[in-house]
Amino acid sequence: MSFRTDRFGGAEVVPFRKRAPIAVASETKLPVLIILHQESSTPGRVGNALRALGHRLDIRRPRFGDPLPETLDRHAGAVIFGGPMSANDPDDYIRHEIDWIEIPLREQRPFLGICLGAQMLAMQLGARVAPHAEALTQIGYYPIRPTAAGRALCPAWPAQVYHWHREGFELPAGAELLAEGDDFPVQAFRTGNAFGVQFHPDVTYAMMHRWTTRGYDGFSAPGARQRHHHFADRAVYDVAERAWLDHFIDGWLARQPVLAQAAE
Repeated sequence: MSFRTDRFGGAEVVPFRKRAPIAVASETKLPVLIILHQESSTPGRVGNALRALGHRLDIRRPRFGDPLPETLDRHAGAVIFGGPMSANDPDDYIRHEIDWIEIPLREQRPFLGICLGAQMLAMQLGARVAPHAEALTQIGYYPIRPTAAGRALCPAWPAQVYHWHREGFELPAGAELLAEGDDFPVQAFRTGNAFGVQFHPDVTYAMMHRWTTRGYDGFSAPGARQRHHHFADRAVYDVAERAWLDHFIDGWLARQPVLAQAAE
């Protein structure tokens, strides 16, 4: 494998490898496990990027009774998406999903948590998930700043990204901070082959219309951007966020367990 290893502050950083796109029939690639939280939810732009790489999507909704696999041996990776619920909620399916994340962590499989999914990953790793101390929210586009480790993994980060959340999380012990923000400092982190992002690179134009219509009452929350700003800012920042996602997904799926890398 053509991985290059750099070091930042004594911590090992393995950059995403660059590879040319290869047209492969989806039947020859393992599916990616997609975990959603509402009946109407879709994997959005993340699903589009995965399909473009030839992966089928194994969509499951544990909230409505779908089981989760006991191993990811038959999956290329797993993504837990967002939702209006909290990682602190006592519902059985929330607790079950948080506990289940131990499987991709133990098997060192590619895992991605988006917003609620990132909060679940942080909680599985022992970090606290909580509302902002001043009750601030992030609903709309907000700036993020990649760290040196974040730029080493994925060099071109967008200046602003799309958010819709009321809670944030601490950086888990031993995890690597990839991007930071102002009101919610931890915006992206990595531990092994598991990644968590507080923002929503998955949101398509159609999804933004739905969210800003059905979630209109959220615009009165402290820190929230008004609806027209969502679309005005998307015209400015979405191209960079989309390019970042495509690069990230390709490199994320290329990651393999350490033992598998050593065997090649």
